[in-house]
Amino acid sequence: MSSQDFQTAIHEAKSRLAGVFRWMMVCLAAAVQACLLSQLLAYSFRPSSPEAVGTVLSLLASLTANACGVLGVLFIPVLLAYLIKDGRSARQDAAFWVLKWITIIILDIFALMLLHLLISGMAAIDLEFLTSPPGQNMSQGGIFPAIIGTLYLTIGAMLIALPLGVSAAIYLSEYATRGRVLRLVRLGISNLAGVPSIVFGLFGLALFCIFFGFGTSLLAGSLTLGLLILPTVIEASEEALRQVPSHIREASYSVGATRWQTIRSVVLPAALPGILSGSLMGLCRAAGETAPIMFTAATFFTLQTPGSLSDEVMALPYHVYVLATSGTHIEATRPLQYGTVLVLTSLVLGLSLVAIAIRSRFRKAQKW
Repeated sequence: MSSQDFQTAIHEAKSRLAGVFRWMMVCLAAAVQACLLSQLLAYSFRPSSPEAVGTVLSLLASLTANACGVLGVLFIPVLLAYLIKDGRSARQDAAFWVLKWITIIILDIFALMLLHLLISGMAAIDLEFLTSPPGQNMSQGGIFPAIIGTLYLTIGAMLIALPLGVSAAIYLSEYATRGRVLRLVRLGISNLAGVPSIVFGLFGLALFCIFFGFGTSLLAGSLTLGLLILPTVIEASEEALRQVPSHIREASYSVGATRWQTIRSVVLPAALPGILSGSLMGLCRAAGETAPIMFTAATFFTLQTPGSLSDEVMALPYHVYVLATSGTHIEATRPLQYGTVLVLTSLVLGLSLVAIAIRSRFRKAQKW
């Protein structure tokens, strides 16, 4: 056998070995995922019993063990790549497989969470649950006032944050002089985006509820949530404005348009998809926040929807908190808790899908 035939045989053997190990990884990962799914289903359909705490602990221990198994799967492609290949190709394949399995694991966890919510929450959701107020000390009834309150709060927050955020982004992107001050301003905006929401809630309580005298009201809650998502709107809008090609601005200037006319008629329409999608993502955060409205807008219980900006409101995230922590029949309200979480999750996912659809549609229509 010549040396060339020998090298070819070695290469074919390595390729077959790689294929065998790849299928072994797929089977192992599928077995781990099936185990996780079966345990989740068993936990979701468990009967209520005094041993619920032990069941939860057992589930957590089993999930931890399976997570360790999944992490073990991540190291198989690394070992395989270094065994059958050399140099840069081995590192590239190892990195590819590790990133691929990390992505799959994250998607699996997200899918399992949604499945658990669907299994546990669908039993409570019906037309009465969505259209009636709570009753019997919130152990029965529906969540209609909480749905309306959440919509009012998020719409109010967006009405406050969108014009302020877009205006600030236009100034920072189009008018501000580049330098240390601009870098400090952008650093401050980025830091505000990472501030815990409870800080915004306390700030809203001190400023809007006490100093301005708005009290616990829809107006105070909307202002607080607007400040919460304002950094997100500014960053998303500024990024969308920066992505508009410079030759579009230059073409507008060449026909005699002023800077403001160029921004209003050329730059803003071109950046609108990014601004809307980023703003909707901020709206998703506002819809799911509990801490800011706990001090400024939310009420424990009401049968009425807000009739004015000075009224207190029920909200879905705060309603979940109340059902899970403050009732005397917490276990009896467990289906209502899951049903409320499922409605809130559907609202947030719906807004996210709308943002993605807007961005995809307008990107296809762009010519650059």
